[in-house]
Amino acid sequence: MLLRTRRCLPAALSRAAVHPRVSPALPSPGAPRQHGPVAVANQRSALEPRSGPIDWVRSSTMARANPATLFPASTGGHYRVGMQARWFSSAGLPPHMVIGMPALSPTMNQGNITKWRKQEGDKIEVGDVICEIETDKATLEFETLEEGYLAKILVPEGSKDVQVGQPIYVTVEESDDIEKIPADTSFGGDHKEDESSGSAAQTVEVDAAEQSPVMSRISPAAKMLIKEHGLNASLLKASGPRGTLLKGDVLAALKSGTALSSAKEKTAPAAPSPQPARDSQVHSQTTSPKSDTFEDITNTQIRKVIAKRLLESKQTTPHLYLSKDVILDPLLAFRNELKEQHGVKVSVNDIVIKAVALALRNVPEANAYWDNLKEEAQKCDSVDISIAVATEKGLMTPIIRNADQKTISAISSEVKQLAEKARAGKLAPNEFQGGTFSISNLGMYPVDHFCAIINPPQAGILAVGRGNKVVEPVMDNDEKAAVVTKMMLTLSADHRIFDGQVGGKFFTELALNFSDIRRLLL
Repeated sequence: MLLRTRRCLPAALSRAAVHPRVSPALPSPGAPRQHGPVAVANQRSALEPRSGPIDWVRSSTMARANPATLFPASTGGHYRVGMQARWFSSAGLPPHMVIGMPALSPTMNQGNITKWRKQEGDKIEVGDVICEIETDKATLEFETLEEGYLAKILVPEGSKDVQVGQPIYVTVEESDDIEKIPADTSFGGDHKEDESSGSAAQTVEVDAAEQSPVMSRISPAAKMLIKEHGLNASLLKASGPRGTLLKGDVLAALKSGTALSSAKEKTAPAAPSPQPARDSQVHSQTTSPKSDTFEDITNTQIRKVIAKRLLESKQTTPHLYLSKDVILDPLLAFRNELKEQHGVKVSVNDIVIKAVALALRNVPEANAYWDNLKEEAQKCDSVDISIAVATEKGLMTPIIRNADQKTISAISSEVKQLAEKARAGKLAPNEFQGGTFSISNLGMYPVDHFCAIINPPQAGILAVGRGNKVVEPVMDNDEKAAVVTKMMLTLSADHRIFDGQVGGKFFTELALNFSDIRRLLL
């Protein structure tokens, strides 16, 4: 199965787009050569996503020098790495391959190693899952298309923020060569830690005699805590794989007080400078020691990326907000009719998706994205609706493709399947990459009105509140005030694409779809 490029592309880009590929890193002179899905900064230009909802674009130069191919397997959530069977040896090492952290999505810059399925010394067969990698989108199983033996794991399980291109494991061709790979050979995998160690050494004085060999492995998060509290890492108990000191180890030591006592023994307090009594009282009132009752909330890779992109959206996208309430009673009556007469159960959100999709089809100016290169709006020729699904790891946006062409029952079935896969972390990349418009529905909560943030490069997102019973001021035929159910809709639109006229036309079409529900059947 190949990832298809979005149809919402200029023709030239559509012809150039193929399934995702990742080039290997080009080694510097004298350095061990690396193969596999290693993407580094100087190769980034060939993989950068172009403007618009696009997956990956592969250049012709990249096609000529690409010994590694990364593509999705037949089942969702699996990725396979195909490598040319070219083994090499350097610095007296046996033939081996150094595999780097792959870029499993076009926007992935770093990832987390959540689990190693294979251990050092294990034989690797074609199709075996090597490890599980948490990307900025989902957790994917990383497979191989080559046989060999896993000689060394360079990045332990649970490692966070591993940069794309950083070596993560080494394979050899023969089982006898496993022992010939020295345990202290880093293959460049500890470069990031070395830099952190160097910067920490400038601010925290550490006695070299107290350094223990087993403490050479410290996670980045643990290193930050050690630097912040001025602790001696060699006195802390490590619980991570192969003696790795983890963030939890440092927090446990801080909570028990052993870390603070060791820090006091190591560094004598400086003599206090004389201060007036009044200044001392003010200082004691305005400053207080850090509380040891706080709890860190560890962000997943998905939440980090969401925070970064939403901040960029608010800073770089001019948001235009338009609101309108719609009468929900015709929709609710239609929903009950489908259930009672046809046995079809659909949600209000399913019908909203269909209504929005048809409105976008009738107002194509709203179904567009902003091309930063051309500095102009580009219309999309398909209506692909991204729906917001809350998961434990963060907000996911699976896509209902060609929503304007599908029946409400088909949309309902697809929404349930995608939501279930999103909560289980099993979405395939082509199920959440792309989209031309988003819907965020908080109608199941006591939320009447809210403004959502645009998901670039899309032109807009519709925020849907809950339905409320209200008294309609317009009298009915009996000259009595009518009680109706109203729902507030708020459009957040890219003002470079939308103006008030386009937004008004979109809401006009959308309101007609809600008032005359039969339009959804046309």
